[in-house]
Parts: sequence; structure tokens; C-alpha cells
Amino acid sequence: MADAVFEGEKMYRLKSTADFDSAHFLKGYNGKCSNIHGHRWVIEAEISGAALQQDGEKRGMLIDFSDLKKAVKQLADRYDHTLIIEQNSLKENTLNALKEENFKITEVPFRPTAENFAKYFFDCLKQSVPVSCVTVYETPQNAASYKEEN
Repeated sequence: MADAVFEGEKMYRLKSTADFDSAHFLKGYNGKCSNIHGHRWVIEAEISGAALQQDGEKRGMLIDFSDLKKAVKQLADRYDHTLIIEQNSLKENTLNALKEENFKITEVPFRPTAENFAKYFFDCLKQSVPVSCVTVYETPQNAASYKEEN
């Protein structure tokens, strides 16, 4: 992997992606996205660092790719084939009817946009890997990224 210029310094960057299929809608939105629709979401997580490990079995690595891949895949798997809804965006009767039909519902405390997912997935991943940026693709042509500035 070649050095890359990143925030004025030479840095190594690793990326890993995982995808999941799910549906969502945007309550209160004036357009097509107010209706339930599906996406093949892609989570792209990036870590960066100036120095590679110098000793042991991980010598020459920023981190072990398998650790990064595992964290991103586990996150994607939690949302695969679910209906993602913002908390309190459906009437209680509607939500209960969907649950009675054994639909897998994932409630999130934010509007389920690519922008909000980018920050949310960033926060989830930083618990296990030194993530520097997360990009969430809602479609192959449309993505949102989140990173914390140093």
C-alpha cells in the first residue's frame, strides 16, 4: 500500500467495506423517500495512521485487516434484511401489526438517512477499531461520509 497525503501528513490508509439490504422511509419528507423503499447499503470504513507496527506477527501492518473486516461485517449484519425506522415514526398499531407478522424491525433514534448512518456507524466502529472515516453508500452513485476533525 502506498503512502497517501492525508491532512498534511503522510499516512497509511486501510479501507474495508460490507453491505446489507434493508428498507426505510423518511417520515415527514415531501417526496418519494416518504414511502417505504429498499437499498443495498454499503458501509466503507477507513482507518489511518502514520506508523506501521514494528514488532510481532502484525509487523508491517497498520492493524490486522481481519479485525477491520470483522467489525464492519458485524455491523452490516445487524441491519441486513430489516425495516429500519426512526423511533416513534409509525403509529403504535402499525408497528405492532408488523411485529405480529414477524417482520424484522430495527428502530434507530435518528432519521435513517445516509448522513446519520455515517456518523452512527462511525461511533459504533470506533469502539473496536481506530476508525478515521466512514462512508455510507445508499446507492452506487450516492454516499455520505463522516469523520472527526483532529
